[in-house]
Amino acid sequence: MTIKKLAILIGISLITLGLMVNPAVAKKPSLAAWKADFDPSGAKYRCIVSNVSHPVIKGVYAGFAFRDELWKRTNGQIYIDYKPFSMLGGEVEVLNQLQMGAIQGMGVSSVAAVNLGPRFGLVNLPFLINSFEKLDKFAASGQLFDHFMMAMDHQGIIGIDITGYGNYGWATTTPVRSIADAKKLKFRTAEAPVNQLIYREWGINPVAMPWPDVPVALKQGVIDGLDHTPMVCSITKKFEVAKYFTYLDYAQGLFIWIFNKAWFNKLPMDLQKTFKETLHDVAAKIRVETKTQEAIQIMNSSRKGILYFKLPDAEMTILRKKGDLAHKKFAKEINKLYPGDTYRPADYLGEVQAFIGYMP
Repeated sequence: MTIKKLAILIGISLITLGLMVNPAVAKKPSLAAWKADFDPSGAKYRCIVSNVSHPVIKGVYAGFAFRDELWKRTNGQIYIDYKPFSMLGGEVEVLNQLQMGAIQGMGVSSVAAVNLGPRFGLVNLPFLINSFEKLDKFAASGQLFDHFMMAMDHQGIIGIDITGYGNYGWATTTPVRSIADAKKLKFRTAEAPVNQLIYREWGINPVAMPWPDVPVALKQGVIDGLDHTPMVCSITKKFEVAKYFTYLDYAQGLFIWIFNKAWFNKLPMDLQKTFKETLHDVAAKIRVETKTQEAIQIMNSSRKGILYFKLPDAEMTILRKKGDLAHKKFAKEINKLYPGDTYRPADYLGEVQAFIGYMP
């Protein structure tokens, strides 16, 4: 799917993954707390990078960490001008800017990215890359990870690394202790095809909804819950209404750090190497910090009265087996090859499943 076609998808432009901050913050975002402690005016290369969310989330803060570390390692040659808070627009709008070269980089949600590069849907599949440990293993897999990051290469966009925001589950207005409980509720989910497919296989009706509409929808009963991570639900105050959370840990919420290929290729080879190495190092460190941040957010929200549940093992087995149907149905999209792919496996999804140790 091209970026122009993607632009017509309903709601994606309103931040598909739902990591926007509350309206009071989003109206007048300030970067004062993250101001660089150096003067970037002498930089030879300037790279404008966007993200839709709030840098209090470690996976978003990664952009500032990358800015500072790259400045040091390149002796001030490259300045990352990082714009979180949707300062440059929604994800569809920014992706258009990125492809045209108006900006040079983006930390894009994996849910939005899959509409442009279906291969990115790999990380959204249930119970595959569904833990911090598996995410790190995949990121260190070499050829498999490199192939994943080539998902948009044919569209002039390169991927380099990933950061995240925790494990997905259900935040609800009433307790969910079983699949039967879940089937009685209406869940807000991302609009990406793979996510819709997962919920249909589970027999749970998803409600596609722009993230800014979620608070009112929860209060008015239009939806009874949302598919998201406890960290985001805590930080964005969704727990003020949805006071219950059911652990599923079926996928990790991720940002994929992508860049305009033409801009990147204009960098001298030594700076290209430093650029990639720096982002890899920063992303690995941020992923460790994200695991800690999630634990802290769960602890803090528990102290404030949020109740956490787990489904019985037998019911988790049901979700796994039904979720495996989503793997099979989306495999064709993930396995699709494009011009420029240097690695051309017959069954890329199968190779990743085997490497990770996926068991339906």
